[in-house]
Amino acid sequence: MATTTISPKFQIVIPKEVRDRLHLSPRQRLQVLEKGGVITLVPEVPLKSLKGVLKGMSKEGIREKKDRL
Repeated sequence: MATTTISPKFQIVIPKEVRDRLHLSPRQRLQVLEKGGVITLVPEVPLKSLKGVLKGMSKEGIREKKDRL
């Protein structure tokens, strides 16, 4: 498990092993989420990178908008 320290300016450094594993780059934006005292950083991904993610997904069982509550 990697650890980091909060600087006097309230900045943190993401350890290199984590940056490499997640392919993070300088100036990349992260969403900061807090829930129950736990802070989570979630990398924002460009919408273009999601193209084709649902390719081959079954459309069976999906309700029409008019059938939804």
